[in-house]
Amino acid sequence: MKKVTVPEQSTVEKAVRHAAAIGVAVKESVYPLTATVQYPRQRKKMPDNFRGYILFDPEKCINCWECAFICPANAIRMKEAPNKKYYPTIDYGRCIFCHFCIDSCSGGALRATKIHDVAYKDMDEMLTLTEEMIEPPEIIREDKKLVEYQIDEKDLRLKKTREEDNLIVEKAPPPVEIQMVSQCIDRASCIGCHVCEHVCESGAISSSIANGVMRMKIDTDTCTGCGLCVKECSMQILTLVRK
Repeated sequence: MKKVTVPEQSTVEKAVRHAAAIGVAVKESVYPLTATVQYPRQRKKMPDNFRGYILFDPEKCINCWECAFICPANAIRMKEAPNKKYYPTIDYGRCIFCHFCIDSCSGGALRATKIHDVAYKDMDEMLTLTEEMIEPPEIIREDKKLVEYQIDEKDLRLKKTREEDNLIVEKAPPPVEIQMVSQCIDRASCIGCHVCEHVCESGAISSSIANGVMRMKIDTDTCTGCGLCVKECSMQILTLVRK
């Protein structure tokens, strides 16, 4: 059996190879090619539209229940507040962070954040009540560097800066909203079930009887355009129109 021999290298060749190895080490320490983020000492920069923990502003809520209706994971329940209004609660054990609730909130009461690493003791604690959604949870930060992925023509690099990412996104001013109101498009088909009147949180819908005929009236000045009556109308004769 022939033994494997180690090729002989001159002193110059050895010096060149050692210098190349040291150069690679220096380059990695300055511009590392690794894609690993040393969390929690480092934190990856998230985009402003990151779908994280959800905050709630009761002053902007119009009690339309749209967030509960649209939630595909059935994670949102409405809770009665002392002011007799109903506000959302979120079960993060069910939530899939699709943020459909935020996108559908016509009053802008729900707000996204970049918070994604909330710790809970058990499953019951993951049910976040309304009063717990008004303020963000306690944040303990260990990150000293902000990491941002940069892709150029050659490879992927990590840009690290000594700064902190703002986890509470400053919401841009909302665009000019088109105000909508509810309108009955076929009064002759109304069966007088009063469902629209009962579900209207703003009290914009009322009923009266004249000459044995019941009439439903919608006050466009009071109507918030939440669309709850449109969803609940069994005859599907209510619709939202521009105010």
